[in-house]
Amino acid sequence: MRYVKLGTTGLDVSRVILGCMSWGDPSLGSHPWILDEDAGRDLIRQALEAGITTFDTANVYAGGSSEEFTGRALRDFAKREDVVIATKVHGRMRPGPYGAGLSRKAILHEIDASLRRLGTDYVDLYQIHRWDPTVPIEETMEALHDVVRAGKVRYLGASSMWAWQFAKAQSVAAAHGWTRFVSMQDHYNLIYREEEREMLPLCADQGVGVIPWSPLARGRITRDWDAETARSETDEFGATLYVDEDRAIVETVAKVADRLGVSRAQVGLAWLLHQPVVTAPIVGVTKPVHLTDAVAAVDLELSDDDLAELGAGYRPHPVAGHA
Repeated sequence: MRYVKLGTTGLDVSRVILGCMSWGDPSLGSHPWILDEDAGRDLIRQALEAGITTFDTANVYAGGSSEEFTGRALRDFAKREDVVIATKVHGRMRPGPYGAGLSRKAILHEIDASLRRLGTDYVDLYQIHRWDPTVPIEETMEALHDVVRAGKVRYLGASSMWAWQFAKAQSVAAAHGWTRFVSMQDHYNLIYREEEREMLPLCADQGVGVIPWSPLARGRITRDWDAETARSETDEFGATLYVDEDRAIVETVAKVADRLGVSRAQVGLAWLLHQPVVTAPIVGVTKPVHLTDAVAAVDLELSDDDLAELGAGYRPHPVAGHA
């Protein structure tokens, strides 16, 4: 495993971040395909043994049980000071006007709830899961700054939004002397590259770390286009992200993988890791082989010809993933 600074901070993160949405309690309203705690613990242990030190979850994943499962496993298998724990706030956790969003009331409640579930005194990276148009960004940024000052959070990050929104949040924080975002978790992979237009250049200019979600397009890059999985058959959100024109890129990935003698997943992740603006992709795994592929991708070298071939068939998409 390799390690890299997150943006212009001093925080080292593993070149692969383990996404923790894959496990939780399905009775709490989550996806039917998620793993139970024992299976999740095994994957976390294997990730640590492979050198992965950075783990990304969210309060909303499986009604908070992803945080619980992840926190217990990390306490059992690692020292707190040796891992980086990232979680998120925004999604609905309970009914009523204060059960979701980025108001001061919601943020101050949800950070404490996440800390209890994770079983830790602090979160290394606390991210807003989406933009909240119902709350002034000044209120959100001040509340986030206060949780940093309170010692509950070390760094702040954001996730999918318009580039102008991200720039506005950063400007508001700078104007008031509040803590700025150091990372952007956005939707970026071989078959969805709309972030290259505005968000990624902004992050490069401002020294913001980029940690993409869905780096393998919810598995579409790793299998034949018409192949289905238990997840894809029930993934209503994922069905809105990609289009039939993406088939050609998936076929190109398969061709390059065959030529190099590696898996398609390794090629898709290696392409991302070759993008200078990308710090580390967030990889969700449900099987040990997914973890093996993710780790192997770190050392997979793609030639300029490989990169040109993989990128040649891209077609513009409607913006997706902000909601």
